[in-house]
Amino acid sequence: MNAAPGALMSAEISEQPTVLSGLLSAADGISSASSAILERSPRFVMLAARGTSDHAALYAKYLVETRLGLPAGLASPSSMTLYGSRPDLRDVLFLGVSQSGASPDLVDSMTVAGECGATTVAVTNNPSSALAAAAEFHVDVRAGAEQAVAATKTYTAELLALYLLLGGSSADALPDAAAATLASGDVARAAARYRFAERLVTTGRGFGYPTAREAALKLMETSYLSAQAFSTADLLHGPLAMIDSGVPVIAVATPDAGGAAVAPVVSQLRSSGADVLVVGEDLPVVRDGVPPELSPVLDILPLQRLAWQVAIDRGENPDRPRGLSKVTETR
Repeated sequence: MNAAPGALMSAEISEQPTVLSGLLSAADGISSASSAILERSPRFVMLAARGTSDHAALYAKYLVETRLGLPAGLASPSSMTLYGSRPDLRDVLFLGVSQSGASPDLVDSMTVAGECGATTVAVTNNPSSALAAAAEFHVDVRAGAEQAVAATKTYTAELLALYLLLGGSSADALPDAAAATLASGDVARAAARYRFAERLVTTGRGFGYPTAREAALKLMETSYLSAQAFSTADLLHGPLAMIDSGVPVIAVATPDAGGAAVAPVVSQLRSSGADVLVVGEDLPVVRDGVPPELSPVLDILPLQRLAWQVAIDRGENPDRPRGLSKVTETR
């Protein structure tokens, strides 16, 4: 018997507090990789990922720069796989993030990075994957099988795994905060604002920016809505001109300096007549006892529910977006 449209994605969204709790209970396995990385004292961190995992990698970039005080950048796998580049990666940490660990360009770039002297770490939901095999260290996000095409629980598990890998602590309150966040807010009412929208903009700053990007992707792949993500700083450098009453904005307000930087831009948008929804205000987020650096794990939860609801309201099946499959192989 076929499941109702969206049943898989809805169930996987609901599983996230349990997944996060399970990952925390297995944190000792991550700490060994974390200790090995710190002992090698990398001078630079390169991050390679695709799709949703690319947003997790962007989150890791902020963690590396703010917590470890190291420069970090998102790698271009094609420079190694298509153009044959062989950079000097001695004293570099090369971190590949992928739910499936199956994309050939990520596997090949991980292999090349190791050959070029990097310490290589794979973060996946599949410990038997080719990417895990290609890396010196592997971190299992332990999210369990994910059936819906749109990633939800694997994304938040990647965020938590990266936080723990890169020196994070004090995450015990996260599962309860996630459960409370999922139980709060009138997402159906918020989704009604976007049922007939054709375009939408998401924005955030600092730790809110990866969430803005992931939210845009979820809306695009489940509702076929043309959503563009900008950092709040970049939004002011040109894209602001396209926003009017017909282009709604979703802003992510984290409880840190990034959120403080978002606030005046939200005020400016609202004063111009734009329809602005603020995550953390209009869509509640429960953060009790959770470090600000873990806010992206919580902030995406109401946005996942929103994307699901918008898709259902528009008569789409968010479990099976057209033209997409669970594993995308790029070369």
